[in-house]
Amino acid sequence: MNTPLPPGAYLTIDIASQVLTVCAADGSALDRYPISTALNGPGEQDSSGCTPRGEHYIRARIGEGQPLNTVFRGRRPTGEIYSPQLAAEHPDRDWILTRILWLCGREWGRNRGPGVDSFRRFIYIHGTPDTEPMGEALSHGCVRMRNTDIAELFARVRAGTRVVIG
Repeated sequence: MNTPLPPGAYLTIDIASQVLTVCAADGSALDRYPISTALNGPGEQDSSGCTPRGEHYIRARIGEGQPLNTVFRGRRPTGEIYSPQLAAEHPDRDWILTRILWLCGREWGRNRGPGVDSFRRFIYIHGTPDTEPMGEALSHGCVRMRNTDIAELFARVRAGTRVVIG
């Protein structure tokens, strides 16, 4: 379903259950997606490799119109399409694929500002190789999703959409 979210809809990311929920304005669940958050658990400090908690919003949407499995580096498409062969050539890459939803914190001193800024930490919701497990905390701080799921979610959200991580 690629219909835009209704007014007031928002996203929740539940670190404990490894689920992203699309919520209506009244809090009822519209959709759920399996995700993978940080291997290092929740946390807000720069260079922690943790997934930041609290109130956020989507500051930027990156990758519109790109094919599934497009590889991004520095938020720009590399011209590569992820494949097992490409993965074998670059075994140490942290793959950012398909689409990027770049998050910005709303809470000064918690997830925004010096030492804790989610935006400056480059915290995204993004695609990952479909071989990576969902439902397990394995990322470097970002929120990973299946490529078809992030493409679907991307088509529905806009910059400014509220995201609550807890």
